[in-house]
Amino acid sequence: MTALERSRPRDLFDGAACLLRGLAIFIATPGLWPIGLLPALLALVVLAALVVGFVAALPAVVGAVTPFANGWNPSDRDVLRLLVGLLLAVGAVWLAMISYTALALAIGQPFYETISGRVDPAPIGKPARPWRAITRTLRDGLLLTALTAGIGLVLLVLGLVPLVGETLVPVTGACVTAFFLSVELTSITLERRGLGLADRLALLWRRRLLALGFGLAVFVLFLVPLGAVLAMPGAVAGGTLLAARLTAGR
Repeated sequence: MTALERSRPRDLFDGAACLLRGLAIFIATPGLWPIGLLPALLALVVLAALVVGFVAALPAVVGAVTPFANGWNPSDRDVLRLLVGLLLAVGAVWLAMISYTALALAIGQPFYETISGRVDPAPIGKPARPWRAITRTLRDGLLLTALTAGIGLVLLVLGLVPLVGETLVPVTGACVTAFFLSVELTSITLERRGLGLADRLALLWRRRLLALGFGLAVFVLFLVPLGAVLAMPGAVAGGTLLAARLTAGR
């Protein structure tokens, strides 16, 4: 496959189509509904509790990270701390969003393995033992979350730059999140085919427009209230279809 073939603009639409097909399969299979929705709901409850707790502690956190402003003029100090608080709150919500998929996959590993196995058009290999699969999913999820959070921190700083922060940074942030969503949602199927995290990253990067099309569609759905819970099982099914397409002929 040539570099030109790997970079077809049509891949963006083909990636989004994988999600739509996955959602259609899940909706048309009522037997998969409880299997797919329970772990997604549990992950949402856990992350919501963490975000609420962080926001409740935000005044103390902001004060702790801005001790140098204690002697400032009260109005300047309050403006600074309001800005820092907003940035931290946005960062917490964004971090919860990017870690949601990893947490849901870890909690629901056996359930999503079942969904993936039923959807996979060309099942290859065998699923790992449940506890080993959960451990590996947690490890890879933490690595991906740390990597995404590091990139996000850089983007957060760049977001303070006039013009750049209002145009380039939001688009780049959405694309980064979308790519890593694709990495996570194809993990079950690609691991079953014997691909580790580094191999999965390389494979998806070679077909990055396909990965972006799928990931951006998932990202948009996850922004809808309760969209992450309702769409997660279909996203796993769509990730299975995407992974099968990526490895066809390997």
